[in-house]
Amino acid sequence: MIPVRTAVVDDLPELQEIERVAGQVFHSVGMSEVADDAPPSIEELDRYRRAGWALVAPNEFDVPVAYLLAEPVDGALHIEQVSVHTDFSRRGLGGRLIEKAAECAVANSYDGLTLTTFVEVPWNAPYYRRLGFVELRVENVTPGLAAIRRKEADLGLDRWPRICMRKELSAYCETDYLHRKPTKA
Repeated sequence: MIPVRTAVVDDLPELQEIERVAGQVFHSVGMSEVADDAPPSIEELDRYRRAGWALVAPNEFDVPVAYLLAEPVDGALHIEQVSVHTDFSRRGLGGRLIEKAAECAVANSYDGLTLTTFVEVPWNAPYYRRLGFVELRVENVTPGLAAIRRKEADLGLDRWPRICMRKELSAYCETDYLHRKPTKA
């Protein structure tokens, strides 16, 4: 299994580099503004790290090649960012990070994972659908998610269609989820 661990301070510059490299693929879908956007600051990354919600997938030398940032929002664990260095893409690292986030969410009594994403980018909404996320209808968007979407709109991300998605975790108890067995009703 691909190892995933929580980030440490020394990882943070690597996370910025992963973001820079991973973002370049957005040029291929005409989203140069997204591709050229600056990575999160060390201070912002450290805020997630200190809260325990920065996960990394390291290579064999324990250097991060993929990462996930999350934070609790309205009773769910909200995935703020998943980035994989392009040299390590298509190896299941994003899925493994999301799986670990789900394990952490269940262990902390959150009933779901949420995220916001681009609708038409193949490695965004279509990918998350394959991982079991579903699009939230407008009436099901929580106040915290609505605030996140407003912030994204203020940053200009609504130039491209975006949605809120959720993956339910309430059907699993911690032990069963970790072993991939649904809880019996």
